[in-house]
Amino acid sequence: MSNFYCEYCGTKSSSIASLTANSCPRHPLESGKGKHKLYEGSEKTKYSCKYCGNSSSTILSLTANSCPRHPNGSGKGKHAPTL
Repeated sequence: MSNFYCEYCGTKSSSIASLTANSCPRHPLESGKGKHKLYEGSEKTKYSCKYCGNSSSTILSLTANSCPRHPNGSGKGKHAPTL
């Protein structure tokens, strides 16, 4: 069975439909203003931020923190996992 993850918050689901049907607490438009976005990369043992290279063992823990090199400015966006 495959796992599917949200690119914004790391929420795990067993189906794409159930993942993308729910609101995402870390959506860029604010909590509750958008749905989960499917992470289209493969499952890995370590995930890296595409803006700064910071890494973590889960998407959940990676996206929990602000990124100093986010395109919107330092502290104005979360880390984003590379594919």
